[in-house]
Formats: sequence, structure tokens, C-alpha cells
Amino acid sequence: MEINTLTAAERRVWDAFPTGEVVDFRAADDPGPTAGAGWGPERSVRAEVVRAVLLGGARQDGEIPALRMMGARITGSLNLRYATADCPILFGDCFFDEAPNLYGTEFRQLNLGGSTLPGLIAATVRVDGVLRLTACRVRGPVRLAGARISGALFLDRAEITDGPDGALVAGPGPEALLQLNHATVGDDLIASGLRVDGRLRLAGATVTGTVNMDDAVLTAPGRTALDAETLAVGKDLSATRVRVRGRVDLRGARIPGQLNLAHARLSQPGGTALRASSCVVGELWLREAARVEGSVNLRRSQIELLFVPPEVWPGSVRLNGLTYGTLAPHEPADRRLAVLERDGDGYVPYAYEQLTASYRRIGDDDAARTVQLAKQRRQRRGLAWYARLWGYVQDLTVGYGFRPMRAVAWMLSLLLVASVAYSVRQPRALKADESPDFNPVFYSLDLLLPIIDFGQERAFTPEGGWHQGLSYVLIITGWILATTIIAGVTRAVSRQ
Repeated sequence: MEINTLTAAERRVWDAFPTGEVVDFRAADDPGPTAGAGWGPERSVRAEVVRAVLLGGARQDGEIPALRMMGARITGSLNLRYATADCPILFGDCFFDEAPNLYGTEFRQLNLGGSTLPGLIAATVRVDGVLRLTACRVRGPVRLAGARISGALFLDRAEITDGPDGALVAGPGPEALLQLNHATVGDDLIASGLRVDGRLRLAGATVTGTVNMDDAVLTAPGRTALDAETLAVGKDLSATRVRVRGRVDLRGARIPGQLNLAHARLSQPGGTALRASSCVVGELWLREAARVEGSVNLRRSQIELLFVPPEVWPGSVRLNGLTYGTLAPHEPADRRLAVLERDGDGYVPYAYEQLTASYRRIGDDDAARTVQLAKQRRQRRGLAWYARLWGYVQDLTVGYGFRPMRAVAWMLSLLLVASVAYSVRQPRALKADESPDFNPVFYSLDLLLPIIDFGQERAFTPEGGWHQGLSYVLIITGWILATTIIAGVTRAVSRQ
């Protein structure tokens, strides 16, 4: 490019490059880059000049070259496709007329903080340092698929919307507005306060450090708002106070630390709001989150700590195969059981076993027995009528072996009734000269207990009528109680 064709603004950039001096076009009352379309030639730099500076700008001995511009308007198409820029680059609070094409470009460091762009084409970009898009306003897709960033990626307070007015364009929207699929970030991904009115795609991405999406707002109603299938995070994924309208898809993600969704609002009415199936997560937190609107799918996931209050769970869940070590906060079993009743897969025995194990690990054996009793009752619904009838008998008498004191109560009640009845009307002695003294309590016990023999039943026989009928009731009830006690206790012991 001929030097004599440069405008005054462009010459400032050209002359500042060899020493890395910052060229600041901003005024004291500058409204910011959102008004950049009205900036005149006094602060406009052609994209071809920027390209010429980066690829062929002058070097000065003893100085480190750098392209640093603040508040400039970049006119035309900045095409650095497959180029190598071995100097730091700063486009702070700049306005781009057209989406820069950085496909396959290699940068030492790139900072677009505060700039306004109609889009960004930077798939497979290589950054040997930090890529900063802090507080950027982008009115089109940001393509960073396959990017390799050795340092951190900053997307904090960025706004990425579809359409020139910043509104979400209606329609299916198959293309993700922010594409980071299969990208690699060598440090942290900072996206706190990020706003994306469309799909954010992180599928297959790898972040060595932490992902911070606190206070982010993702909007894609009726579609997937966050596509993070098989995302691999080195530490934590923090999304406290996140607001999502659309599906959050984390299927197959690997997060060894915390997946923190405290104070979050997840909404996908009529669909799946959170899909985190087949995940391996250290801790999943939904502390003080709003009740999820839509279903939650955690099937086949492995989670060490699951912190989800019962009131956060939605009306439909899928928990088959979910394995967790600790369930918090500690709640009565009845509140947790209500969630299992809402499983879209119907009766899931594994879910009851996991809940039982969780209570046993913290020493709450009574809650564990309550869960097992609820499991037997739930299983009973699918049995044949005769099996259900026998189940009702076991439930009523001993609570399937998990409420053994019920049998004691039945025994004592029947013993009291029978003892009073037989003391009022004593049975007739079979052999008056050989019979022992009659004892109504031990006579009643002889009838109730099928194995123990106190000699009373063999020596006396009740008169006819209700007296005889009471003895039959005691004998039959005794056998039923004995059988159900043995069956229930055997079942309970086998689960210890």
C-alpha cells in the first residue's frame, strides 16, 4: 500500500505501530461504539490498512510492535484468513462495518473489548495468549469453533444477538449464535454477564481451567439455549444466577469440581429444561434456585454431591441410573419420595435404592426404611391382584418388614381382647380332673402363637358361637402375622 494514500487517521495508526503506541480516537463526550456508524473520516481506518499494518508494517530496532486502537471505525472487510500476526492487537471500543474474517489466523494476543461488530468469523483461530471479547456487542454469529487459545477466553458482559436491532429473529435458528464447539481454552473461560439471544454451542469443547457463566442470560425459547454436550472442564462450571429460556444440554459433560447453578432460573415449558445425562460431576448445586420449568434429565450420571432442594425439582424428572454419593440438604424422606413419583420412566427401582443408600450413609435409618417401604408399595401397583392382596396384608401388618412394631401392636391388641373375652366366659375343660388351672392370657397366647405351646389350648376348648369364632380368628391371624413377619424381616435383612 502506498503511504501517500493514507488518511490522517490511518497515518496515526501506521506511525504508532512500530513502537506499539496506543492510538485513541475517543472524545470526551463519546457515546461509545454503538454510534460508530456515524463516525466520520477523522476516526475511520480502512480494513485494508489494518491488514497492511499487521502483515507488512514497519519494524523498529529495540521496539516491540503492536497494533493498538481505541474508538476507531474499521470500514470494509478485514480479511486475515490464514494469516499470522505475531504482535499484540487491541481494537478497544471500535466499530466494525463488516464482520472480520479471522478464519485460521494465528495471533499472539487479540483484544476486541468493548467493540461493536456485525459478526465474527474466527473458526480454528490460534491465539498464543488471551482472546478478549469483553463487553462486545455483536449483531450476528460469533464463530469460534475449533479455536485454540493457550490463555484465557473473555466473553464477560458480551451481548450477542441476531438481527441489527438486537432482537431475536423468529424461526428455528439452526445455526448457533456463539459457536465454541470443539474449541480448546488453556486457562479459564470467563463469560459472566454474557447475553446470547440464540444458541450457545460448547459441544466437545475443552476448558483446562474454570468456566464462569455467572449472571449470564441465554435466550432460545423452544430450542437449545446451551449446547454443551461432552464439554470437558478442568475445574468448575459456575453459572450462579444464570437465566436460561430454552434447553440446557450437558449430556456427557465432565466437570470434576462444581456445576454450580445456585439461584438459577431454567425455563423450557413443555420440554427438557436441563439435560445432564451420562455426566460425571463432582458436585451439582441448585441451591436457592427457582423451580425448574420443564423436565430434568439426569439419567446415568455420576455425581458425588447432589444439592437440590425438593421444591426445585420440576413436575417431570428422569433419574434412572443416576448415582450420587451425598444428597443435600437433608430432608424428610416423604419430601424426596414425592420427586421419585414424578419420574417420566415410571417405577424406577434404582432411584429408590440410591435414595435409601444416601440416608444410610448419614445414619438416618428410619428415613431409609421409609424409602424401602415406599418402594414396595410402588412395586405393588404393577402386580397381579392376588399378589397385591398379599402385599396389602404385609403392609398392614408389618410394613413389609420395615415396621415390625406393627406386628407387636396387632399381637397385643388381639391378646388383650381375647384375654378379656375368655376371662368373662371361660372355655370348657376337656378333662376336668387332668386340666391345669385356666389362664386367659396364656390360653390366648397359645391360640395366637403357632409354634409356642403353653398347654392351655390342649386342655380347654371354647364353647360354640362367637366364642368358637374368636378362637379361629386368633389362630388364622397368628399364622398370618407369623408368616408376614418372617417374610418381611427376611426381606429387610437381605437388604442390609
